[in-house]
Amino acid sequence: MRFTIPRDIYFGRGSIEALRGLKGKRAVIVTGGSSMQKSGFLDKTKALLEQGGFETFLFAGVEPDPSIETVMKGAAFMQEHKPDVIVAIGGGSPIDAAKAMWIFYEHPETTFEDIKNPFTVPELRKKAIFAAIPSTSGTATEVTAFSVITDYETKIKYPLADYDLTPDVAIVDPDLADTMPPQLVAHTGMDALTHAIEAYTATASSEFSDPLALHAIKLIITNLVMSYEGKKEAAEKMHYAQCMAGMAFSNALLGITHSLAHKTGASLGIPHGLANAIYLPYVIRYNANKGAENYRQNGVYSGRSRYAEIAKYIGVLEEDPAVLTQKLIGFVESINNALHIPASLREAGVDEMKFRTMVDSIAENAEQDPCTGSNPRHAEKEDLKKLLHCIYEGKAVNF
Repeated sequence: MRFTIPRDIYFGRGSIEALRGLKGKRAVIVTGGSSMQKSGFLDKTKALLEQGGFETFLFAGVEPDPSIETVMKGAAFMQEHKPDVIVAIGGGSPIDAAKAMWIFYEHPETTFEDIKNPFTVPELRKKAIFAAIPSTSGTATEVTAFSVITDYETKIKYPLADYDLTPDVAIVDPDLADTMPPQLVAHTGMDALTHAIEAYTATASSEFSDPLALHAIKLIITNLVMSYEGKKEAAEKMHYAQCMAGMAFSNALLGITHSLAHKTGASLGIPHGLANAIYLPYVIRYNANKGAENYRQNGVYSGRSRYAEIAKYIGVLEEDPAVLTQKLIGFVESINNALHIPASLREAGVDEMKFRTMVDSIAENAEQDPCTGSNPRHAEKEDLKKLLHCIYEGKAVNF
């Protein structure tokens, strides 16, 4: 087994100042839209790097759910400017895109087809190291071995996965997260909660990932709603919690909440964090249903028992695993309600005809998603299709 995290994690308000201490001569900064420019953090990043002796070059305009085309443009930009440090700043999209650009910068002969399957990325760090600075409190891509890239031709999101994609340096500065609007706080926060819960119940969970996952769950359940309401201290706790959840799931892997979110994002137009928030209660019920046998490397266990352990950790005073699991689902649903998140895909405004036309292909693609293999309960195409119908209609999962 293996446990991989960044070499250095700088955290706390003002920790962006750590950029001044990076070593190198040329840096490419990758960012998204205008939020980092408007907030002044993009200029600050450039200034700090220049104070450290870097010549800087900016690649801006990475879109939400970054495309293969954007990745290839960014890689060409890097090949032109030859950085020895890549600095990605912003939400999950620019950091994910920069990770993929890094691959094609170091290996221009590689194609997307060569790397879209897990653990097929060639060795990195021959040309550059990677530093990530998140401005949102959810994806945790600053500490993970993943990069999610969208093929808009097929409308499929591909979670690229390789330990070499784990950044060398993560700067977790809550000052940047203060720029998030409330809806983004809600969606990214529920993404982080899903990361932590799925990491704790995934088949590759371990003694190293479990403490991070559990503490992240407790921090998120305690602070997410207050962060959404604008409380600064709670927002700071959320920024750290999402990072802990990221370190957990990067090593323990995830489950079918993410498989379904990956495959419905582009096809149904559901933002990733929102999709996770809607799907999570349904997936917990599916994984914990009586009779579902689940397997870990150290033997057989019931998914329900792992959910029960989470509920006990966050303070539920019960003994019956079924009751504990239901209480955990209740916590998730109550947070969704407080964040004004819809309880079904129909309630979220997804067109029924579009859903029924695409559900078969979504289920088929979700079965092939890397996250499905680490889900605590086996799930095939027909299981996922039935689950999607429950999620669309808001019906109980009883299979």
